[in-house]
Amino acid sequence: MTNLDLVDHSPHHPSPAAPLPNASNLILIDNYDSFTWNVYQYLVLEGAAVSVVRNDEITLDELIARRPTQLVVSPGPGHPERDSGVSRDAIAHFAGKIPVLGVCMGEQCILSVFGGEVVFAGEILHGKTSSLEHDARGIYDGLAQGLPVTRYHSLAGTHPSLPSCLEVSSWIAGGANGAKGIIMGVRHREFVVEGVQFHPESILTQEGRWMIRNFLTMQGGTWAENASLQAARADTTSKPAQKEPTSVLERIYQNRRASVAAQMQLPSLRQADLQASYESGLSPPLISFAERIRDSVYPMALMAEIKRASPSKGDIALSTSAPQQARAYARAGAAVISVLTEPVWFKGSIEDLRAVRRALEGMSNRPAVLRKDFVFDEYQILEARLAGADTVLLIVKMLDAATLTRLYRYSQSLGMEPLVEVNTVEEMTAAAALGSRVIGVNNRNLTSFEVDLDTTTRLTNLVPKGSVVCALSGISRPSDVQSYQKAGVGALLVGEALMRSPKVETAVEALFGVSNQSTTCETAEHGKDLLVKICGTRTAKAAKVAIDAGADLIGMILVEGRKRYVDTETALQISKIVHESPKAVASTTAGSRTASSKAMDYFDAMSTTCLTHPTRALLVGVFQNQPLAHVLEQQRALNLDIVQLHGSEPIEWASLLPVPVIRSFNPGEPGLHTRGYHALPLLDTSGGGSGQRLRTKDVAETLEKDEGLRVMLAGGLDPTNVRQTLHELGEARKRVVVVDVSSGVEENGAQSFDKIRAFVTAAKRSR
Repeated sequence: MTNLDLVDHSPHHPSPAAPLPNASNLILIDNYDSFTWNVYQYLVLEGAAVSVVRNDEITLDELIARRPTQLVVSPGPGHPERDSGVSRDAIAHFAGKIPVLGVCMGEQCILSVFGGEVVFAGEILHGKTSSLEHDARGIYDGLAQGLPVTRYHSLAGTHPSLPSCLEVSSWIAGGANGAKGIIMGVRHREFVVEGVQFHPESILTQEGRWMIRNFLTMQGGTWAENASLQAARADTTSKPAQKEPTSVLERIYQNRRASVAAQMQLPSLRQADLQASYESGLSPPLISFAERIRDSVYPMALMAEIKRASPSKGDIALSTSAPQQARAYARAGAAVISVLTEPVWFKGSIEDLRAVRRALEGMSNRPAVLRKDFVFDEYQILEARLAGADTVLLIVKMLDAATLTRLYRYSQSLGMEPLVEVNTVEEMTAAAALGSRVIGVNNRNLTSFEVDLDTTTRLTNLVPKGSVVCALSGISRPSDVQSYQKAGVGALLVGEALMRSPKVETAVEALFGVSNQSTTCETAEHGKDLLVKICGTRTAKAAKVAIDAGADLIGMILVEGRKRYVDTETALQISKIVHESPKAVASTTAGSRTASSKAMDYFDAMSTTCLTHPTRALLVGVFQNQPLAHVLEQQRALNLDIVQLHGSEPIEWASLLPVPVIRSFNPGEPGLHTRGYHALPLLDTSGGGSGQRLRTKDVAETLEKDEGLRVMLAGGLDPTNVRQTLHELGEARKRVVVVDVSSGVEENGAQSFDKIRAFVTAAKRSR
């Protein structure tokens, strides 16, 4: 900007404000910049008690131990990802817990921590004064537009890479229409985190001290908590001062009350909105938590927890994908998956719970899903049910007797038996009085956060007859498991030990002292032969040859106009042969599973139970872009065992058809991985039956992205290449459960009986 008058806005004769009780221990991280002194000066003038630490002279643990009331990250030279020392880790830890302000490099650290890019701003600025536009909120509350601010930077965040959790709070106007140009400030949408690219502490920045003052009035870790605390402070003339939390539990509880209260005011998220959704039947199916916890492959049920962080341990595994972790837990034999949904201290969310439930969709013997949070209102229980929870946690220590009883009964009214958590004899007595069927004993004292593994053992004898007692917290060694087994404990909750493990299944087996436990993946890959489908069948004789050769599925094309189309009369003849002809070798694995077993991924379960018959082959009818009514009519008329959809039919059709559905996809096509609809995806070229081979690289990449994916493979296979094609897939070949052939067993446009026999033999030997 060229026409701004340069005015010295520094406080020449500063009048310090009175000390602020809420800013009694502010930590300022110095990124080796001379402006750090100016930032310090403004903070102190506005009433803060400030300690300055250099970015390479303190660790994160030491920062945490100092328990700051606010965190400010100073300007500094270099790039935030290389030259900011402890700054980024400090922001990541304290965001959502206390107010955080980043100045210049400090703002760039905020962008970097939450996933944004910091790149060259297009110009190098040193002492340039520009006109600032802002959103009049947060640190800009009460300030005019067009304020002159001073800039010293060559890097900046970019609009395209701005993460969704951040919003632009100030900017330099770009172009004649005043559009948002270079980002000058960002704000976290949920947490009390503000960043400014300019220097409010510079003598050339107007109202810089006002901005600092606004920051120091902020309280709490989230904007919802801040709003609640500000309202309480404004009302102190008529109400007694709000008691400061004396423990981490009280602080978390206070924060959750504020954030839930704010959420309940949002359109579409109000109690009435959730109730309407529930009454519309939109909550996912549930299973009995109390019964599932008694159905375990281990001597005690495993309650595996998804926990990215905790107040006592800090960050544990921030990059963990909740749905992927849930599937790993299920395959490892977990009876329950506990999902932390508290966002600030535990880094969870209700979206984690929703994603976990969807990830388990269609699994046989799936684990129960527990919402673990600080529950104090029916709203949270209803929210959990709509997201897919089978149970919720009720902490006796947090709730008075009337509230505990009310929430317990409400949860039961939604079909969910709660997990009632206790830590003392008195709390166990309260849980017993409820008639709780599942009681969790927390080995961690929620006031001191100290762990005593004997807590569960001491209280076990007080558990009512018929109730299951669960040991919660601190369990990490086989000796812990053995001790609890002897004490009669029914279930163990394990979180941190599994979250830190690179291989969940190995860690679980080590914990329970077992080995060589066959996984569902191994069962699917090695417990049965590769299945073979002969498609394009046009005569009853060809069907009989395929069955006698050992084929498992016989496919016929029911699409008029296709060269392999069979009319109704021929289709009925083929159907009769398929249903009456015994298999060459009877199947011994179809539908087999033990009464109490590890959860089996949806595609594993479907390929085991729906794609094979113990004594005969299955009949598949292939359709392509035909009306649903026609498909249903043909299925009934021809007595089809399986329907194959080979066009652009909606995936949801699978739930409307009375038999399993195979659906065709190109490798990588959206919807291929979706559980709960098609029994198996077919990887094939568009249209099918062309003899064109798929690229094995594309197939392998598709399979490697999803450990639980199982497929039927087609596309140019024949007796001479089926074994080689599978070999080229490497380890991914184990996820191919069926091979499908059509043109590859034809000669001169007709099916060759010899080629059918040769293909079945080659495929069956390819394992």
